[in-house]
Amino acid sequence: MGFNPADLFKVRGAAAKFNANHPKLIPFFNAARDKAMTPGAVIELSITDPSGEKIETNLRVQESDIELINLLMEIGNKG
Repeated sequence: MGFNPADLFKVRGAAAKFNANHPKLIPFFNAARDKAMTPGAVIELSITDPSGEKIETNLRVQESDIELINLLMEIGNKG
């Protein structure tokens, strides 16, 4: 299974739509990256489904996580 450059256009379009639907998310991640995203920080996630059931998890940030986040932000900033 090889890399298909056309998939990048699909991802780009989906990401643009996601950003339009959730305009506060990118500024949140930028603020978190600049202020709190350090090794040892804890990210907590929860999802509540329409019936009210909630699932939660957390993760302790590692240096490699920050590298990935920075890479994704760079790619996103290039459009």
